[in-house]
Amino acid sequence: MQVTDCLEQNKSRPSWDDYFMELTEVVAKRSTCLRRKVGALVVKDKRVLATGYNGAPTDLPHCSEVGCIREEENIPSGQRHELCRGLHAEQNAIIQAALHGTSIEGATIYCTHQPCVLCTKMIINAGVGRIVFKGAYPDQLAQKMLVEADIDLEQIN
Repeated sequence: MQVTDCLEQNKSRPSWDDYFMELTEVVAKRSTCLRRKVGALVVKDKRVLATGYNGAPTDLPHCSEVGCIREEENIPSGQRHELCRGLHAEQNAIIQAALHGTSIEGATIYCTHQPCVLCTKMIINAGVGRIVFKGAYPDQLAQKMLVEADIDLEQIN
């Protein structure tokens, strides 16, 4: 292999943001939600601290086993979060970090989807400094709160 071949290979190497965003897609595959597969990754200093996907609390039946209350009640996306038996991916990632005694202050959270207002409030209080997401989730209150908290919100494709 020539030096120029190695240089060409490095040009196709993903950026850190692209790399971590790809990992969120893998994490989302563990989701048991019937509506939307979401994955989250908490990263600090280029190291993964915690992961999370949306699903029911530990040792409880998942929606894939017992059905989706929100589907049965025809509840639109983004409304009545309290009627879901699952936790959001961002919530699970934050909880996993706390459960294992890992501070996520100043970290970046990568999400397959833009966080909702419930997750946004947790992200703010956990001290996360940056959010990188792929899919839009129109929650104006969440966006307003992130601006107020001076947390960077970046969408990448």
